[in-house]
Amino acid sequence: MGVTVKVPMPPPDWAAILHGEGRDRIFSAMVGADLDDSAYLPWDKVRYRTPPAGLTAQEFWAALKLRRQSGLRTVSLLSKDGKAFSYTLTDHLLRRCEEIAARASGTISMPELAVSQGDRDRYVVSSLIEEAITSSQLEGASTSRRVAKEMLVSGRRPVTRSERMILNNYRAMERIREVTEERLTPELVLELHRIVTDGTLDDPEDAGRLQQESDERVRIFGDDDQILHVPPPAAELADRLQALCRFANGEDGDTAYLPAPLRSIVLHFMVGYDHYFADGNGRTARILFYWSMLRQGYWVTEYLTVSRILKNAPARYPGAYLLTEDDDGDLTYFLTFHVDVCTRALDDLQRHLQRKSAELRDMRALLDRRSNDFNPRQLAALESALRDPQSEFTVHGHATTHRISGETARVDLLGLEEAGLFVRSRRSKSYVWRPAGDAGRVVEIAADE
Repeated sequence: MGVTVKVPMPPPDWAAILHGEGRDRIFSAMVGADLDDSAYLPWDKVRYRTPPAGLTAQEFWAALKLRRQSGLRTVSLLSKDGKAFSYTLTDHLLRRCEEIAARASGTISMPELAVSQGDRDRYVVSSLIEEAITSSQLEGASTSRRVAKEMLVSGRRPVTRSERMILNNYRAMERIREVTEERLTPELVLELHRIVTDGTLDDPEDAGRLQQESDERVRIFGDDDQILHVPPPAAELADRLQALCRFANGEDGDTAYLPAPLRSIVLHFMVGYDHYFADGNGRTARILFYWSMLRQGYWVTEYLTVSRILKNAPARYPGAYLLTEDDDGDLTYFLTFHVDVCTRALDDLQRHLQRKSAELRDMRALLDRRSNDFNPRQLAALESALRDPQSEFTVHGHATTHRISGETARVDLLGLEEAGLFVRSRRSKSYVWRPAGDAGRVVEIAADE
């Protein structure tokens, strides 16, 4: 992963501690008011906390674990040891799920940016590009953001493995938007894996193929070659993937209530835990998280760039996996980490929209005298020109950004050229449009017409 992952201290056997001489003290503390478990800390942090009076650190842990048992809920998915994964629906998780439900499935606040479907589509494309870049960077892609965006918008072919990873992720994000109404099947998972790994694997035959018993089973290593995770045997993968699809579709027969965001996060976790493929498991996991959120009605998710948050917490992401695996398959740690990631992504979206709305207001005020002469796509192109006088526009790029036909894109750009705002030049077999001078000149021309 390119970062040093701190391997958490394995927790002590709390059940064995209960049979020790501190049994009575543990039970007394477990029902006492002084036992605060609101933060739901792992042993790796509990051992540094001051325990309640009369308890050792190990007894403190046993008291916490004993209390947690009463609130544990299981899911229908199993660890490699055959034990059901479990979680506690803490107050923090409940608050975060309620917040995500309100902000990701309701009305998004986009005052100026939401005036047209074109504006919304443009921002979705920007978000898809950003997610494709950062998700690929999480797994080693080294292409700069500027070069990656230029490749995706211009439509040029990728020339490096890193660029291919980013293009694949973009195509996968596009694909899940087409299948959000479909049930998850092993075939769809394999299709998405083929998309995210196309042309990037050492063995092209591994794309869209579960690891087989004859394969060397993939393992997860730390920077010092320490084994961090050994996935289940390859012989179990087909059955485990089928069970995961039933869970993702809510067809697993589990009647216990599981908040929708948590179902999506558990889906994400299990792809990483089971490691179905020789490579590309992380990218596939994040793609399926987006699919699940969109399928469950959280439409704002397509505007979020979750991988950017994960990239900024490179050690905590794999660390949340390790905490869950080390503590009897307790998913609460991974769920807590990921709902916080989702909330931060929503915060980032809100800040971005507020900033873009202010910029768009300023630009439209400057162009007020000509505002009736331009459609929202042309205004967006002018806004880009104001931000970056060196920006370039092509028919393909304009069509991709706004999800319109090539002919409509050509009419848009020719209209700006005829207004004196853009100038056209030939590049190879196509045309490129650029702002007619610096940003101030663009505004001056538009305002003086």
